[in-house]
Amino acid sequence: MWKAAQRLMSLLLLVIITAPAAAEETSTRSVLQLSIEDVIGPATEDYITRAIESAPGEQAGLILIRMDTPGGLDSAMRGIIKSITSSPIPVVTYVAPTGSRAASAGTYILYASHIAAMAPGTNLGAATPVKLGGSGQPGDEKPASEQESDKPDPGKSASERKAINDAVAYIRGLAELRGRNAEWAEQAVRQAASLSAGEALEKNVIDLVARSNTDLLQQLDGRKLDVLDQEQVLNTRNMPVKTRNPDWRSRLLSVITNPNIAYILMLIGIYGLIFEFSNPGAIVPGTVGAIALLLGLYSLQLLPVNYAGMALIILGIALMIGEAYQPSFGILGIGGVIAFVFGSIILIDTTAPGYGINPGVIAAFALSSVLMFVVVVGLAMRSRRRPVVSGMEQLLGGTGKVITVDDHRATILIHSEHWQAVSDQPLQPGQRVRVTAAEGLTLTVEPLNESTH
Repeated sequence: MWKAAQRLMSLLLLVIITAPAAAEETSTRSVLQLSIEDVIGPATEDYITRAIESAPGEQAGLILIRMDTPGGLDSAMRGIIKSITSSPIPVVTYVAPTGSRAASAGTYILYASHIAAMAPGTNLGAATPVKLGGSGQPGDEKPASEQESDKPDPGKSASERKAINDAVAYIRGLAELRGRNAEWAEQAVRQAASLSAGEALEKNVIDLVARSNTDLLQQLDGRKLDVLDQEQVLNTRNMPVKTRNPDWRSRLLSVITNPNIAYILMLIGIYGLIFEFSNPGAIVPGTVGAIALLLGLYSLQLLPVNYAGMALIILGIALMIGEAYQPSFGILGIGGVIAFVFGSIILIDTTAPGYGINPGVIAAFALSSVLMFVVVVGLAMRSRRRPVVSGMEQLLGGTGKVITVDDHRATILIHSEHWQAVSDQPLQPGQRVRVTAAEGLTLTVEPLNESTH
């Protein structure tokens, strides 16, 4: 009996000691708020992934992602989803404010989150892989009774059907993981279906509709979640919100992974190196070109690049250089421009919104390339064919006047300079001579006949 009492007293003492610490730990936990406000790409993935990984060390009790996106790259989307599904801290994705959307890749991220929430007046859906283009346009939907998703669609190629089936399997798996409507998720992929916030709540696509962050946290308070096979109870009513904006690294990555910027950096790098090789010692073109080319190649390796497009761009530049060095009545130049333009158009292997190269940028660089290689390089080549007007080469064949003679050695005046000279023939002071060779600082000369003087 006495031992049982001692155990009870020890347990009570332990509770009294640890309770304040536990309460303090709970009170210090906060909501880490992130944001996705544009096209989802490598910079977005880097920003979200690093924030989720660092959240446990920042005593975050909840990760809140406010989202408004038209979609983005599949690779970046999948990287974000992997971070969400492996996070030990619950992740809430909230489509807000009013007027926002979670289209395409945003729908997948919403399905992957532990809690999916939307503000009134927002929408989600249209999750068909965008590279397929033309499928799932408004008005193309068929009733569920007419759908034959298990039969091949004669209007789609094998690669298109493969991409759609992969996307369907992926989003259905996310729906089953979170207990959400898998049938509508498949419609969002196959038929580009979309839903408003109210309809999404009715169809069990999302978990709740909230008007603001405050309303969202109040509705989340006390909710039980399964996080990595462990039950967690949210205590969010008075939890402070800490906003983390993209840091300099994410902002830099966002700039250089813009397809237009990456394209410009790559071309500046190529042109800079070409000028450096054609004019050794200029230094500035080579330095700037090397830096720009490395940044451009780093950006392109993060983007879905079509290597056939890259090859066409390089071929086009090579043909334009060939036109400058070996004029072909425009054949090489025209072919180079055509290859350059077509390569630029197909360089980025995706039709994701915001990830195409602006046609104006392509046209500007095509015209500038023609001018640069045909005019500038052409002028440089013509200048190289002109006679040398300075240096040792200019002395060969030049004529001068003998100043002094000492046996077979003499001092001559040529181009206002005194040079030591030797000759196989006798020389006389005041005699005109021609330079036939040069060895070091000594010239070999021959006297000029009076008839050629």
